[in-house]
Amino acid sequence: MAALALAPVSRETELRLDRYTALLREWQAKTKLVGPSTLPHLWTRHIADSLQLLALAPSAKIWVDLGSGGGFPGVVLACALADTPGAEVHLVERNAKKAAFLREALRITSAPGVVHLAEIRDIVDRFAGPADCVTARALAPLNQLIYFAEPLVRKGAKALFLKGQDVEAELTEATKYWKFQPKLHSSRTSGQGWIVEIDQIDRRA
Repeated sequence: MAALALAPVSRETELRLDRYTALLREWQAKTKLVGPSTLPHLWTRHIADSLQLLALAPSAKIWVDLGSGGGFPGVVLACALADTPGAEVHLVERNAKKAAFLREALRITSAPGVVHLAEIRDIVDRFAGPADCVTARALAPLNQLIYFAEPLVRKGAKALFLKGQDVEAELTEATKYWKFQPKLHSSRTSGQGWIVEIDQIDRRA
């Protein structure tokens, strides 16, 4: 499969992802999980796009995915980490229907994850264990994502945010409120996509 050439995975992970995408297509008819125009390109636009995060944090085991929606990148990461001892992906989603989908996706793939049906800030403020990585995709402007992720980054998490072509404008806006040194990685799957990596966050006075 061409999409997986962009982000190779084991045969076992591919089978889990197959089960997940079949479920997503089934649920998409009644609950909009992805943009309908992206369905024909599901493996490139969504699966491989999510998988590329693993290369930026190869030793990360505990992930927190904010606003998981249809499961990108959270469920995809959980499928890829299923054979990694101690791995767990926390999926934070405030929409009950989407949270139900995420629970079913984790169940049928036997992927190591926990779904939190809650507002994002409620979870990050009281998240007990340290996280290795915090992620978000198609959720909010960077300024808001940094606000959401700040408590986890302060405890040592690395933030990895998937962003589109407006990343420079979002960075400019975010630096009005936050002090941070972003690393930008060009997306492997989208010519105009970027991954913003942030290791430290401080509020501007």
